[in-house]
Order: sequence, then structure tokens, then C-alpha cells
Amino acid sequence: MSANTATPSAHPRIAQMAESLIGSEIIKLAAEINEKIRNGEQVFNLTIGDFNPKVFPIPAELKQAIIEAYQNDETNYPAADGMADLRKAVANLIAQRQGLNYADNEFLIAGGARPVIYAIYRAIIDPGDKVLFPVPSWNNNHYTHLTTGDYSNQIFVETKPENNFMPTADELRPHIGEVSLLALCSPLNPTGTTFTASQLESICDLVLEENAKRNAAGRKPLYLMYDQIYWALTFGETTHVDPVTLRPAIRPYTIFVDGISKSLAATGVRVGWAMGPKPIIDQMKSILSHVGAWAPKAEQVATARFLSDLQAYDTFLAEIRSQIHARLEGFHKGIQRLRAQGHNVNSIAPQAAIYLTVQFALHGKKTASGEVLATTKDVTRYILDEAKVAIVPFYAFGSSHESNWYRLSVGTCKLEDVERIISSLEAALQKLS
Repeated sequence: MSANTATPSAHPRIAQMAESLIGSEIIKLAAEINEKIRNGEQVFNLTIGDFNPKVFPIPAELKQAIIEAYQNDETNYPAADGMADLRKAVANLIAQRQGLNYADNEFLIAGGARPVIYAIYRAIIDPGDKVLFPVPSWNNNHYTHLTTGDYSNQIFVETKPENNFMPTADELRPHIGEVSLLALCSPLNPTGTTFTASQLESICDLVLEENAKRNAAGRKPLYLMYDQIYWALTFGETTHVDPVTLRPAIRPYTIFVDGISKSLAATGVRVGWAMGPKPIIDQMKSILSHVGAWAPKAEQVATARFLSDLQAYDTFLAEIRSQIHARLEGFHKGIQRLRAQGHNVNSIAPQAAIYLTVQFALHGKKTASGEVLATTKDVTRYILDEAKVAIVPFYAFGSSHESNWYRLSVGTCKLEDVERIISSLEAALQKLS
């Protein structure tokens, strides 16, 4: 398993939590990529879980509404839980497009999804509490450490490709009794895969069974954080499912993470939200009020205005889904073509989000110079150096360092570059023996 732990120095010069915090593996990889670019190399950078605004701009109506909000001097403090008009617009969006009915005072607006996740951890986790999550997944190990000061308070299960890297109830069951928070995400970053209804139902039943025991014993419940930030970006026959729709009884224990950063290609606009039980939402509001992690008022006013027109929202979603899927499908077909040629690569058909799960099973292969690709880091470096393609290994998301699976992100990719990238990969693979 991946070592999501750090050893603090014997005499920390700063807080032990900060001293022992692990840096981002993705940032380390990004530094290597940026160095190559500075040296004049062309690199196809498919590592970034973001959008190139020149390729995927935000909706024109949203952009204009932001400009007008600033022109109207909407620049003072927003309400601590978010502007009322925005909370109402989001509640209507979720009701109309997801079928979930939450009152506007059961929503908390924040400066993107990250403060929301941090506030959930802070509101739920006591010192010594443990968090359970699957890997690969995004940053749950670091949020656990930020909250508890110790990576040892995490329990993670490494998921399997045959389950599309989504956790199963059987994988979670051995640990469910010793944790305070179960952190799940669907569609999943980094895989772009999703829960099926039956998979999620089984996990919900597991949580409800555990909470029946805890309620009888007078213990603090097990809470479920459900990150659905990519839920609007599903493709083909894929249907987003959520815990509360499938099992309404789980509602008192479920806190959702959501926002516009992915569905509207608005990562830098910083408007996210949580929805869930009002007592928890109220405590999260207090936490973020002290942190000052509000979404900017002008952006909130503009987002409320844009989301009040669901026809415009639907039109934008249809277009961005089409563009993203075309890229993901192009890469999937290209990888499958290389696989058919006998190369040790594979991919999972795209289901959602902006990511494709790809496999480069190249351990033990020799390069033209005779170097053996002994580790995943060797393989990653070879793909970067020889094919000029940068992708993120799953160990950056908590999986084992022996894993040969990767995240490929298309948010900064032009459609015409897909075939060029596949051709570059093919040339690099042909040089291995």
C-alpha cells in the first residue's frame, strides 16, 4: 500500500501537523513538467484537473453577470452562509435536476469545494477519530492530517480495476466500526468512474446498519461525506446516483460536496457548496466564518443569476459534455488501438468527469538505451521523456507505488491534439523491448 505517512523531525521548529504534512505528488510532477517547458520542450500536459479557459471558457452569461456585479459594487462581505438568492437558486437546481429537496438553509456556500471539505472534516472529526476512504481518491489523506495532525488516523482501502476503482461494501465493512467519517466521491477523481446504484445501496445499508448500533449505544454517528462535484458531467448510459435518493434514511448522516467549478468549467470562480443536515451545516458555517472562506460576493450574485435560468445551464452543460466526451472517447479508442497492436496498455471506457483511467503495464520493459523500467516512477518518466506526455500515476492519489494505473485529464487538451498524443505514445512504446 502507499505510504501516506510522514515522520516529523525530532524537534519540530513549527507545529507538528505542519512539520509532518506531506507535499503534493502532483505538484512535484508539475515542477518536472514546467522545467521541461522552460527548457523549450513541447509537453502534452494531461496532469491538470483543471480547464484551459481558452479551450473551455465559462458560460458567456456567467462571465457577463460577474462583470456587471463588480460594476454594481458588489464587493463587500457576503452573508456567512452565502447570499440568499444563490442558496435558493442552488436549492432549485438540485431539486429540478437531481430530485433532491433541501431547504435553502440546509446549504452553505463557500469559496469552492475545498473549504467545504475542510469544514466537514472539522465539524465531524474529534481528536483521535479515524476517517475511512478508498484509494485512489483526492486528498482525503491530507484532510485527515490537517484535521487530526496525524496520518495514522486514516484508514484506506485500495480499490480494484474490475470494480472500476469504486469501493465495495465488502471492502469497507471490516473498518466501518472504528471510523467517524466515510469519505466517498462519485464521479470519482482521479478515475472518472461512478458508483452503480447497487454498489452505493450496499454501502448505504452498511452505514445505516452501523448507525443503528451506535444509536442504541448512545455513540456519535458515522457520517458520510459524498463529493459529487462532477455529477453533471456524465456520458452515455452513465447515470449519477446519490445516497439520499437511494436510501432516504441516510439523510441525517450525509453531507454533500458540490459546486460550479467542474460543471461550468469555473475552477477559478470559486463558488462551491455543501448541503446536508442543518445542525451540521450551521456548525460548518461557523467554522468557515472564522476562516473567512467565503466565495466572493460578486461571483455569488452572478452565479445566482446564471443558475436562475436552467435552460441556459442545460445548454452549456450539453455543449461542454459533448466536448469533454469527444476527447475522452478519442483517447480511449486510441489506447485500445495500441492495446490491439500488442502493447501492454489499457483504459476504462469513459463514464464521467474530465478523466480517463489508463494503464501502462510496462514494468520490466527495456528502453532503446538498455535501461529497465523497474518502477512506476521509471515508467512515468519514460512516457514523459520519450512520448512528451505527462499523466499522473495513481500513487499520487494514495494507491500503491506498484500500481501501473494513471489519471489522464482532458481539461486543457485540444481535440486536434488527441491523435498526435496517441501517435507519440505509439512511437515511444515501439521503442521498448
